[in-house]
Amino acid sequence: MTEARRKDTYNVLFLCTGNSARSIMAECILEREGGGRFRAFSAGSHPTGKLNPVALALLKRLSFDTGALRSKSWDEFAAPGSPTLDFVFTVCDDAAGELCPVWPGQPMTAHWGVPDPAAAAGNDAERAAFTADVFRMLSNRISIFASLPLASLDRLSLQRRLQEIGRVGRPVEPA
Repeated sequence: MTEARRKDTYNVLFLCTGNSARSIMAECILEREGGGRFRAFSAGSHPTGKLNPVALALLKRLSFDTGALRSKSWDEFAAPGSPTLDFVFTVCDDAAGELCPVWPGQPMTAHWGVPDPAAAAGNDAERAAFTADVFRMLSNRISIFASLPLASLDRLSLQRRLQEIGRVGRPVEPA
């Protein structure tokens, strides 16, 4: 068993490029779904400095606490005194040609790419529907992750499961 899996609470960082929608939604979902077993964080390699209004509206509509959310750089998590990370998941969509950040160090990592709601075209209703689809995809993956028996999986099995989770669901096409 690894040190990360001996803990009562696991620190999880969700990374994407802008940290305005996907990683923010993932942070909220895991905080709610994790049952106290996880502390979720989000960051971006090139943060926009603002939250995507469509994603923020969806989170508020679903009664997520959004008061402390902010778009921030992943550099904050490499600074002295930052939380020791157990898991790092990239949620940027490599199929869209985005550069996904790579996290150095010892946490378990996996790529869970999903399309970017911030890049969705169409009218307000189409962008909202697209964002909701991405939210559902993240929610499904995070629910599977949160239910994993971390203490009973060896590191290799856990890594395989994390990679499999990244293939759950079919990516939606932007409107």
